Amino acid sequence: MNTPSIRTLTCASLLGAALALGGCASNPSNAQVGTGVGAVVGGVAGSALFGSTLGTVGGAAAGALVGHELGQDKDQKKR
Repeated sequence: MNTPSIRTLTCASLLGAALALGGCASNPSNAQVGTGVGAVVGGVAGSALFGSTLGTVGGAAAGALVGHELGQDKDQKKR
């Protein structure tokens, strides 16, 4: 029987968490959207570049931080 790899489980968990958090928001700000999208993209990129769980988690954290900052900047320009 084939068991899923750690990378597959991590990516599935990150995507599931992003979808779950997205469903809780009624009108998300650009900062919230940027955080979610950045985390997913960063996690996938970290997994592809480093091929480890640490790379995936680190990429997701970095992507979330960058996405949040970009979205927050866009929110402030809107006002």
